[in-house]
Formats: sequence, C-alpha cells, structure tokens
Amino acid sequence: MSLHRPILRGTLPLSDMVGALRAAAEDTRLRILALLAEGELSVSDLTDILGQSQPRISRHLKVLSEAGLVERHREGAWAFFRIAEEGSARLLQQILSALDDGDAALSADRERLAAVRGERSRAAQSFFARLAPRWDELRSLQVAEEAVEEAVLRLVGPDRLGAVLDLGTGTGRMLQLLAPLAERATGLDASHAMLSVARANLARAGQSRVDLRQGDIYAPSLGRGAFDLVIVHQVLHYLDDPARALAQAARLLAPGGRLLVVDFAPHGLEFLRETQAHRRLGFAPDQVCGWLEEAGLTAEHAGDLAPPEASDGKLTVSLWLGRDRQHAIQPRTDATREVA
Repeated sequence: MSLHRPILRGTLPLSDMVGALRAAAEDTRLRILALLAEGELSVSDLTDILGQSQPRISRHLKVLSEAGLVERHREGAWAFFRIAEEGSARLLQQILSALDDGDAALSADRERLAAVRGERSRAAQSFFARLAPRWDELRSLQVAEEAVEEAVLRLVGPDRLGAVLDLGTGTGRMLQLLAPLAERATGLDASHAMLSVARANLARAGQSRVDLRQGDIYAPSLGRGAFDLVIVHQVLHYLDDPARALAQAARLLAPGGRLLVVDFAPHGLEFLRETQAHRRLGFAPDQVCGWLEEAGLTAEHAGDLAPPEASDGKLTVSLWLGRDRQHAIQPRTDATREVA
C-alpha cells in the first residue's frame, strides 16, 4: 500500500495504542483506512465503494475518528474524511504499509474507487463547462496563464515547501502547481461546487491527497501560524474588503512564512463587473503593498506581467510577495520593488 504522507515521529500512550489497534482490527474499517490513504472521501463515496449501508459506514467512521485514525470535516451538507496527520498517524502508516497491494478485496476496492472518482470528475466537468464561456472570456483578456505560473514558481523559489494554503482555490490550479513541491497542501473555497471541480482536477493530476475545505476567506477555520506559504490567486477583485482578507491570510502564516498575491493591475474594463462579478477593477502596486504592511508583513516584491501587446483592452497581471516579520531579512525599500 503506497502512502505518500511523511512519517510522523512520536510515541503513543499504551491506552491510545490499544485503542487505535482495536479500531483498525476489523475488516471493513481496515478497508476504509486503505481507501482513505488514497485521498479524502465522503460517506457516500465509501458506501458506493464498499457496498454497505450509510449507517454502517458512519458507525465505522465514528470508531476510527474516536481512535484518532481519521479526521472529519464538513463541506456544506457533506462530510469528508481523511487519514489523520497527528496522534495515531505514525502507527497507521506502519499498518497500511504492511498490507499486500495484491489482496483481492483491496484491489476490488481500488477499482471501485477509480469508478467513483471518474463519476465525480464527469459531474464536476459538467458544472465547469457551464462556466467555461466566462472563464474563456477572461483568459482572452490577460497574459497567458503559463507566464503567470512561471512567475509564481520563480517567486516561490526552488526549495522544498512546507505547508501550503491556497485561499479561494477555485479549480485548484495553484494547488496542482504547488502541491508537488509541498510537504502538505490545503485549499479553501466558499463554493462546494468549485471544490468538486478542484477535487476532480487534483485527482486526475494524481494529487488526491490535497486537503480541500469549504470556508470563508474572511474567517478561515484553519490553524493560526500553520502555513509556510499562503497564496491568494485571482481572488481579491471579487471581494468587498480585500485588506481584511489579506489580514486574515497573514494570521495563518508561520514565523517567516510568505503570502503571495496574484491579481490584476488597475484597468478600465467596467463590463467585468457585470459579466464576471468583479468588485474591484485591479489594484495599484502600493495599495496591496500597504495592505501587506498593515497585516504585519514585509512587502518583498511587487511586479507586473503585461500581455505581449498591451492595450486598453488587455489586462496586466500583478504579483506581490509579503513575508512574516518575525523572519524578515530586510525592510522593504524602493530598491526591492521589481517588475517580473
């Protein structure tokens, strides 16, 4: 059984060890754990895969949750479960690594998991197809996405990342780009429908272990100081209070952590308010730098990516990078402001 989470160090009290072993030592529960090792799943997913009733699956999940082997989070009316990353996680990794990949029951479970993911992907793409004309219109107005992604990777740098958070993850594209570089990746979005799209896209890219959560960007229910990199990609222009959102994002940074903002430079395309629900028509460099400073960060970079043929009808993409001051290398000066 391939489990790509990092091995967590630490020991368990005897009572916790016995409880975790008892919880895992049951056929269906062990199959559930093996499935969750492949990525988070809902009760409905597990019911379809295992061919058991929802009450029975829920009882098994309750036992596993109480033993600290799985974690539960809500997404609207849905509940998703994933392998725990603390507590009994180290013990569980050792148990799962000892399973035989060729076991007939586990192989059949993985086949049904693939079918469930395929159906999930088709449903998500059907939803996204209805939005595609709006997205295509916006993409036609701005610099190529490939250029933006290259600039993001340059700013992030070549070093291995720790915990990464994508606020307003949308289709999950930034997670697809950054999750392979991270020890842990999380995406948050207010829309269950968009999270379904992100979940399908990430599964298709082989990144099904990314943690996706439904939540409010103004009040993210995530651990303070828990992330080394937070990215806010093409989100601010939808918000009534971008400064408040960045202040909340900054609270999530670990000491020395970085906040990367990607959005549009100021423009005059008023029709985007009606056709794309934009609240703001871009942001000036000093405006976002000021918000980063007010949030307790050092603004280390502010740069633009203009379309090859810039005109009044084209959008320039801007990138800002702020760093938590507990580890700021140097204060921001005019010399540190760059153009990507």
